[in-house]
Order: sequence, then structure tokens, then C-alpha cells
Amino acid sequence: MKCVPAFELFASRVLPPRLPACELAEFQSLARSSQLTKEQSLDFQHGGSQFVFLARGATKLVAHASESRDQIVAFHFAGDVFAVPEADNYSYSVSALKDCDVLSFPSEEFLSLASNDTKVLRHLLDNTTLSLRRCREKTVALGRKTAGERIAVFLLGMAERIGVEQDGRISLDLPMSRRDISESLGLTIETVSRQFTKLKDDGVIATTGRSGVVLRKPAHLRDRAGFMRDAA
Repeated sequence: MKCVPAFELFASRVLPPRLPACELAEFQSLARSSQLTKEQSLDFQHGGSQFVFLARGATKLVAHASESRDQIVAFHFAGDVFAVPEADNYSYSVSALKDCDVLSFPSEEFLSLASNDTKVLRHLLDNTTLSLRRCREKTVALGRKTAGERIAVFLLGMAERIGVEQDGRISLDLPMSRRDISESLGLTIETVSRQFTKLKDDGVIATTGRSGVVLRKPAHLRDRAGFMRDAA
């Protein structure tokens, strides 16, 4: 498969078709390209809020609080556009879960340049709305759901984003570790492992190696997620 340069991929997915060359060059001049290896963090040299486009790989967005207390805010995958806030009460980092190609843009300059491009603004709005939905789901899970429900919600979310469906089953290749999952969901590693084992014993999932998960019974997993019974 031909490797498409990160900015070309960004332009094809986010920017309007037939954008004048001068405007395309302006977007490209704002872009900072980075190649990250596993566990390497993106260096925001100029500070301030950023928009990030993940061309290849997977990352985690981490909020850093006092006394080395960190919280994984979100996981991101190839094709995602997401915002990294400016440091305020917390600082933030983007860390690679596997090798990545990343573009970053200073938010203020990017939004100023995109202000007259409906397609770009619509893409950002759609991504922001989706991120908000995921954030709300996670807030409910952290505040009101049991460990088993949190794991079910997590796996269903991953199925929606990176799952491959075949014959009623959904295969996942999870790039994050069990520790990452536990830190994201506010659980211990031991609890995460127990919940995975319970799902395996009940025939709801199967695991292969360190990262492979097959959702054998997605409907049963949804039943365990604590959703409203009449929710779509």
C-alpha cells in the first residue's frame, strides 16, 4: 500500500476540494509534522492550544495534575482531528501508543485561516460534537457505573471506532495496555483483568495475544453496559 504523506492525507480529508494553491500553502505552512515512536510524546514547542491530525497510529491524550497525578482523557486513532487545550489548571500531553505520523497546528492561527472555509469548520464541529458525546459517556461511566459496565462501554466504544466486523463478531486490535485502560476508566489493573476474564468465561469476548479482542456477542456486551433499555 502506498504511504500517503501526512499533509496530503489531512488535505484530502479535511480541506475543501480544489482549494486554491495559495490557501493550501498557507495551511501547510502552519502544519508541524512529527513522527513519534511508541511511548514518545508530542513536543509542543510554541505552547498554546493545538489542533492535532493523526495520520497514522494511535495516541492517548493525558491531563497532568499536581503530585504526578495523571488522567488519560481520550484515545485517538488514524484520521482523528482533536484539540489539545492550553495549560491551565492542568497541562496536557499527547503520547504515542504505537508509531505515529502526526500534524499539529496552532489553534488560533488555524481557526483564523479556516474561518471562511465551511468544510473545514464543519469538520471541526463534527469532531467536537463527537468528542463531547464521548466525554459525556465517560463522565457517566466514571461517576455512576460499575467496573463491569465501564469495561463494556469501553469495548463498545472501541468497536465503533476501530472494530472490524465479520459474521456478527467484531475484532479489535487494542493498541493501549491494560494499565492505560485502567487509568482511563478509574480502575485498578487487577479489576480490569478480572472483568476481561469474566467476559471471556461468559463467552461474550475472546482474546488473542496481548492486544487482540473479539466481541463474540456484541448485543450481550451492550446489555452489560448500563444503557437505557430503549436506547438505540
